[in-house]
Amino acid sequence: MKKLNLPEFSYKLKKQGERFYIYDPIRRKYLLLSPEEWVRQHLLNYLIEHLGYPRGLITTETGLKYNGMQRRSDLLVHSRQGHPYLLAECKAPEVPLTNEVFRQISTYNQTLRAEVLLVSNGLQHFCCKLNPELNKWQFLPEIPAWKVY
Repeated sequence: MKKLNLPEFSYKLKKQGERFYIYDPIRRKYLLLSPEEWVRQHLLNYLIEHLGYPRGLITTETGLKYNGMQRRSDLLVHSRQGHPYLLAECKAPEVPLTNEVFRQISTYNQTLRAEVLLVSNGLQHFCCKLNPELNKWQFLPEIPAWKVY
């Protein structure tokens, strides 16, 4: 897998036949190792180990309905009160972070209403936060560290 612009960590891999699987500590199971999953596991590790996000407040592959269609968000962090706080969309490293990716996450957020949105392909990361006074999204210089919410 490609080296990412996220800290390296000790991940668990296993091989079955010709396929590799990576351990997901949130779902507590091995998942097929795809380029997108590689990014998600690195991002999860970064949020938990480097930015202090509580593992118990993070979900992955959260189901949601939009326009009557079932969708899944890549990563969702809840506040301590149970409200969506950070919604992340992960793409494979070779996928450019275009307006379409931002449209996808903002569409999901119409249902979830998270305060912070994050898109990452493991090489680039863009994070924005809703400014309630202006009712506008403002890009952040970095992914915010966890605070007590």
